[in-house]
Amino acid sequence: MSKSTKIYYLLFLLAGSSFLSCRINRPYQQPENITGTLYRDQTSGDTTSIATLPWQKLFADSALKALINEGLANNRNLKTAILKIEEAEAALGQAKGALLPGISANASVSPSKQSAAALSLPAGSNTTSTLYQLGLSASWEVDIWGKLSSSKRGALANLLQTDAAKRAIQTQLIADIANNYYALLALDKALDITTKTLQNRIKDVETMKVMKEAAVVNGAAVVQSEANRYAAEVAIPDIKRNIRETENAIDLLVGRAPGAVTRTRFDDQKPLNELQTGLSSQLLKNRPDVQQAEYAFRGAFENTNVAKAYFYPSFTITASGGFSNLTLKDFFINSIFYNIAAGLTQPIFNQGINKARLKTALAQQQEAMYQFQQTVLTAGSEVSNALDAYQTAKDKDDARSKQIAALEKAVDYTQQLLRYSSATNYTDVLTSEQSLLAAQLSSVSDKLQQLQATVNLYRALGGGWR
Repeated sequence: MSKSTKIYYLLFLLAGSSFLSCRINRPYQQPENITGTLYRDQTSGDTTSIATLPWQKLFADSALKALINEGLANNRNLKTAILKIEEAEAALGQAKGALLPGISANASVSPSKQSAAALSLPAGSNTTSTLYQLGLSASWEVDIWGKLSSSKRGALANLLQTDAAKRAIQTQLIADIANNYYALLALDKALDITTKTLQNRIKDVETMKVMKEAAVVNGAAVVQSEANRYAAEVAIPDIKRNIRETENAIDLLVGRAPGAVTRTRFDDQKPLNELQTGLSSQLLKNRPDVQQAEYAFRGAFENTNVAKAYFYPSFTITASGGFSNLTLKDFFINSIFYNIAAGLTQPIFNQGINKARLKTALAQQQEAMYQFQQTVLTAGSEVSNALDAYQTAKDKDDARSKQIAALEKAVDYTQQLLRYSSATNYTDVLTSEQSLLAAQLSSVSDKLQQLQATVNLYRALGGGWR
């Protein structure tokens, strides 16, 4: 067979292998998605979503923005996720390198001595020699069945998965910082309300003592007013402890030691009036953890292709060449050598291993598909829950304002009646004051629910990584 015939034969073999690999390895198909609308009671077809807003535009509070920037720069989980991306990039480079020939250089000096008797030479003959060699060797596994290509695509899917995981951590980090920040402001507001209530109740105690001396009320009213005062006072240490713990939680998120957190006022926060969710089908494009789950499925899919390729022979081409001589003086004169070889390796006695590998890969692929579908369903559920929480808090807002106004009048009326009429007693005052405090604290909780629902919806829709 002539040299040109061998080259044509090799090209034909490679072209045929490309065709066969297409038949063995299936092209990637996106996993079966959950059909229908994922958001409860969604009727609008508007594709506008707050998820497309950069977080800097969603939050107006400058102190909160500073905390988020600090968290994005220093949070350890986020830094770890970035290192995971670097690891995946290196693995992808390794997978790409497997498609190329491996080339190595070698140089050797090999002194040897032979037996004169074995060579049938007279005694005293020179039977020592030194072989000097300098050359290159190469080995290339031809990707006939697409095993190496599938490995490369799987490594790429893993890289994209780690990138999506990093973005998912970022969206969660922003949401955690914002939610804890709003909770901290709400605690500040609760402390302010409780402190003012305590001051008013201290005055009530003094008032009851004066009224007792005037025989308007009896000793029971004085004791009840004192108990009412202590009920407000005993709540303050727990609020202060919660404030410190929330500050510590924020410090941990932004990557610093526990300490005070710079912040604004709860009353300055304005919840969004309209929350645009877009379509549930946009979650795949907007939400990083959904993308992460799909890339995990894609990697498992390519691993299945790799497992199938193990059932077929591997085709390897090796070559080496260089200079070889027994003397350094004439090293490059008539010293060229080379060899080339091609071979097929067909697995015979390891079919059980290959079957087990394929069975494992298929099971992992199915698991990844179920995980993807579960992630999509979870995303839809989180969006619905955030919308419900926001609407519930909004619905309570008007009624809560009227409740507080009515209770403020009730406190005022019962205090006046207690002073100037025998138609009431201090129990009525006590009940109205306790109800007012509870309503005021509930009002803070309602607004906090609105603020946090906005943050949770933003994260649930996939906002925060742009």
